[in-house]
Amino acid sequence: MAKKSSLPKSDLPSIPITTDLRDKAGQEIKYCSSGDVVVLSADASEVPGEPKEFIWEVSGGKILETQVLNPDEAKGFTIAHWDTNGISGKQVVSVKAQRDGVNITSGKIEILVRPTFAVQQAEILSKLDSVPVSLQRANPIETKDKAFWIAVHNRTKAIRFNGSGYNDFIDKVLGQGDTSDIDAKFPQVKQQRDGLYTPIHGIGAYDLLKTATQVFLLLECGVVIDEQDRYSGEALYEPSEEASRLGRPMSFEETKSKLQDYLGGSNSLPYIERILKNAFDGMVPGGVFDGEYLESRATCPSMLELIWSYWLEEGMLVQTMNAICLRFQNRRIGSGRDPLAHMEIAPLYPINNLLWGYIQDELNLLSVKRRAYEYDHHYGLTLYGKAIPDFNPADSRSKFLEAFHNLLFTAATFYKQDDDTTVVSDAFPLLNALKEVHLILSQGAHNQFGDLPWTARVEMLMQQYILARPEMRKFLQSREMVPYKEAWMAQVDTMKSIQGWTDVSITHFQSLAEYGEELLLSIRYGDWVNVEDANQASNWARYWRPEIQGYNHAYRASTGVDLIADARDSKILALRSTQPGILLKQRLTEGSGRLLSPVENVQLSSFRDRRAARP
Repeated sequence: MAKKSSLPKSDLPSIPITTDLRDKAGQEIKYCSSGDVVVLSADASEVPGEPKEFIWEVSGGKILETQVLNPDEAKGFTIAHWDTNGISGKQVVSVKAQRDGVNITSGKIEILVRPTFAVQQAEILSKLDSVPVSLQRANPIETKDKAFWIAVHNRTKAIRFNGSGYNDFIDKVLGQGDTSDIDAKFPQVKQQRDGLYTPIHGIGAYDLLKTATQVFLLLECGVVIDEQDRYSGEALYEPSEEASRLGRPMSFEETKSKLQDYLGGSNSLPYIERILKNAFDGMVPGGVFDGEYLESRATCPSMLELIWSYWLEEGMLVQTMNAICLRFQNRRIGSGRDPLAHMEIAPLYPINNLLWGYIQDELNLLSVKRRAYEYDHHYGLTLYGKAIPDFNPADSRSKFLEAFHNLLFTAATFYKQDDDTTVVSDAFPLLNALKEVHLILSQGAHNQFGDLPWTARVEMLMQQYILARPEMRKFLQSREMVPYKEAWMAQVDTMKSIQGWTDVSITHFQSLAEYGEELLLSIRYGDWVNVEDANQASNWARYWRPEIQGYNHAYRASTGVDLIADARDSKILALRSTQPGILLKQRLTEGSGRLLSPVENVQLSSFRDRRAARP
């Protein structure tokens, strides 16, 4: 409670109190706004006798500090800082000067404190002043799965080639750093590395690269959040980025705590817990042979999505590696001039040994047909080419493409509403679209689901490492001024130019791979079947907005189809549900980058028509 003013007695000499409140003409005024800090001053220098002690009192607010200025010279000039926060109305301010505890003089002043409302403040504003007014979106309602989305974003950053640990990890394993921590956990890595210096020839370097890549994924693919990469030192958790996604600041420690709350006591995802309860109830977890289901896969699912491999395959990563391997074996495909005739790799280069081992391991690598069948089983996405002439899948996700692109379109519609602060955006269509995609993804998570995405990622990471070698850039004479995000990408685009394949940059396919993986992981492993609160869907859309809009742009740049165009036109709907392989194939054969006409796409819009159109 504010201290009441002790008014001065009438028989004591009065001293004046002044303030720093002035109008534009410089005249002192007797009002201020609540929350202002007012400087008060009193002059008792005319009162004889020294010393003087000053006591300030106010009827509301509080005195922050007082000071006597130059007491030897001014002989009684004092100031005080008065905080008016939380008060309004007429207030009394008084000051008393004392000597030996006895009042010798005093003064008082009345000041009007105005509430800080725009209407009342307008009374003291000139015609040239203005009051800014804005509408803001309501604060988002917290949902527990935000921490899981942060973990997905964190892990996908951790396993990228550049800006993450893979390239640095492999260089470290191959002898360019301290590997004691890795050798302690994985002695086979040390054993293989030590054996490299003994034989003159062989596949030892490639075997080490393959083992190290598998070890890297084992270390980085869990549902965890790291603040920075343990190998490159790059930041994996950036508070400013997460604050912009979440709508509020969240520290690293708070994020880890929320992730643990989301995983619960079993330390597994709620979606996995639901599967165990419904389909594996009463069964015993264990290892490969001593349990009725694999506990490691139930508690630690790999944060890998096969769509990453699909888009890089469409971007010609695998074809680039195949062309190099054929030339390395002195094999010529087709007639006419060989585009890689100048490519001769001396055996003194380290890449020579890696390519030799990669080719020798060809029987153990996934074939194009193996991957093509799994792309179709996961997502209903088809590869087109001579390598898969007789394509006859047993179980296809024919509705995935339509459902996923509808989700992206619905999210774009939600953003338009969400950015308009005069309306409340409706997230229920978004929630229904998420549930639909989640259900379709779960139907394709069988048979090779646990191993083929993992194996495909290992092989493609190795391909990226080999293509990123400086020798490969030298042999292919890649463009140096193009700002690629990762070191291997220039060589892929150069091979496209040499072979005359397509002029669509690998940059767009890399964006589709990264953004698509993050979006589908957040949908696949989220417990969306149990969600009825539309706030969870709106939080999902806001968190993943950079990835959703980035995916839309990359899809349009690579295929020519705009996924967020007006969907009321049936021809545009047909374009959205057309296989990306068909769109890319036409661009490849025509070389013009022309959009497929709506009529051509309508004829290929159904699953049966797409099957019949395969070469």
